[in-house]
Amino acid sequence: MTDIVVPTLGESVSSATVARWLKKAGDAVAADEPLVELETDKVTVEVNAPVAGVIASIAADTGAEVAPGSVLGSIQAGAAAAAAKPAAAAPAPAAKPAAAPAPAPAAASGHAPMPAAAKMMAETGASAAAIGAGTGKDGRITKGDVLAYLAQPAAAPAAAPAARASRPSEAGEERVKMTRLRATIARRLKEAQNTAAMLTTFNEVDMSAAMGLRAEYKDAFEKRHGVKLGFMSFFVKACIAALKEFPAVNAEIDGDEIVYKNFVHMGIAVGGPSGLVVPVLRNADTMGFAEIEKRIGEFGKRARDGALKLEELAGGSFTITNGGIYGSLMSTPILNPPQSGILGMHKIQDRPMAVAGKIEIRPMMYIALSYDHRIVDGKEAVSFLVRVKESIEDPRRLMLDI
Repeated sequence: MTDIVVPTLGESVSSATVARWLKKAGDAVAADEPLVELETDKVTVEVNAPVAGVIASIAADTGAEVAPGSVLGSIQAGAAAAAAKPAAAAPAPAAKPAAAPAPAPAAASGHAPMPAAAKMMAETGASAAAIGAGTGKDGRITKGDVLAYLAQPAAAPAAAPAARASRPSEAGEERVKMTRLRATIARRLKEAQNTAAMLTTFNEVDMSAAMGLRAEYKDAFEKRHGVKLGFMSFFVKACIAALKEFPAVNAEIDGDEIVYKNFVHMGIAVGGPSGLVVPVLRNADTMGFAEIEKRIGEFGKRARDGALKLEELAGGSFTITNGGIYGSLMSTPILNPPQSGILGMHKIQDRPMAVAGKIEIRPMMYIALSYDHRIVDGKEAVSFLVRVKESIEDPRRLMLDI
């Protein structure tokens, strides 16, 4: 027998949920054929067959929480196993429930918390009684449960379970359990609001010069590099220049220390089928316009296909999000912890502007910088946004690195 094992899930990811099995016990499979999808806090991961053969057993059913290295099932390897498929298929329906019993109700589980949850509970003093029912397999408390509890406003311990109780459904309502990714997005956004001293500063950018430069060179750019010239590369380059001048916006707080970074790993927020994800352009400060555009295009396509890799979502030092593609005129972006800054781009809209004493119609964009005031001072934040504005309004500054 060959075990089907949960692979390493990437940086800071300690567990996953079995989203669905693509095969069932008794099915013949080829080597490297996808068998099961695991949903992590960030992306969906496919686990492939380690060998060719027949699935002999399934040890973790849909909805089970699993850790790296744990066994999902087993395969009877070899050609003989594949030939035995008809005989193996008959008992499969009875074997599956026996291999993966239904989780016990959380309220009566009595199981110890997951290791990561136990560690966090010890560090924070949170008790199992205060947290209440866990969402892990067999009702075990997970790290996400602890974070959700800690994110709640201060209250009497007895009030915590009551706050989690659902109200009765009304006619016409439909209840759908949150996906792991959506629950993580909700938790992390609330965590950012509760942890960081988050403020937002706004400015507006005249897009005339950038639009003119793009219109003049877009055909030659696409012919030379095989990719379209968009505005995102202008903003990435402008932010990189500003981050070099104001390094606190590219830093993070770790305990009682500030970690300054001599590189820019630029997160680009993109919409996927399950929600917003932020793939990272590592060492974006070493890239040119063409490479930035190519990488962003690849990220967008693979985000829509659900094919992003875990390592591509980790380690960002600053983030750009573009609500303008959905028609947003102005918004307040929320930090992506542990980062200290995020730039929000918005819709380009023609507006009357005073230019050299005259009213002219110009294509304008509001931009917003949300920042952690614990590490970034207001003067730095405002100056950072002004530098971004100056670079976009005079793109020659980006070419000349001034």
